[in-house]
Amino acid sequence: MIGAYGRPLAAELVAAVAEFLENDVRAATSGQVNFHARVAANALRIVQRELLDESEAESGGALAGLGFADEEELAAAIRAGEVDARADDVTACLRTLVRNRLAVAHPGYDTEQVGDDAGREAARGGGTPPQVGGAPAPLGSTPTRLRGKAEQS
Repeated sequence: MIGAYGRPLAAELVAAVAEFLENDVRAATSGQVNFHARVAANALRIVQRELLDESEAESGGALAGLGFADEEELAAAIRAGEVDARADDVTACLRTLVRNRLAVAHPGYDTEQVGDDAGREAARGGGTPPQVGGAPAPLGSTPTRLRGKAEQS
C-alpha cells in the first residue's frame, strides 16, 4: 500500500540507506568505521522492520484477552501478583509479545538454537555443540547466531 506521502515509503528510504551502508560504506572502510557502518545498518534494518510490522493487532489482542490495554498494565499486574492464578494465560500472552518483538529486532531468532540449549542438545547426542574459533564453546557462552559477526567486522 502506498502511504499518504507517496513513494518512496519511509521503510524504502530506510532500506536504501541501510543497503548503502552495508555495501558501499563497508566495502570502502575497515576497522572502527566499518564496524559502526554495520551497527548503523543493523539499526536501520530494525527501523525498517518496525515500519513494516503488522503484529500490533496480535499483540494488542493478546493483552486484551487478559484484560489489559498495554504492556505497562500487564507488568504492573504481574508485579502486584494480580495474575498469579492465570499463569498459563499470562505465559501465552508474554510469548506472543516476545515473539513479535523478536521478529522485528532479530528475525529468525525463534528458530535458532543458542547458548545453553545448543550445548545441552549436543550433550544428549543431538545437534552439534556451539563453536568458537573451531572449539566447542562453554555452556552459557555467546549464542551461536552471534558468533563470527564481530569477527567479520
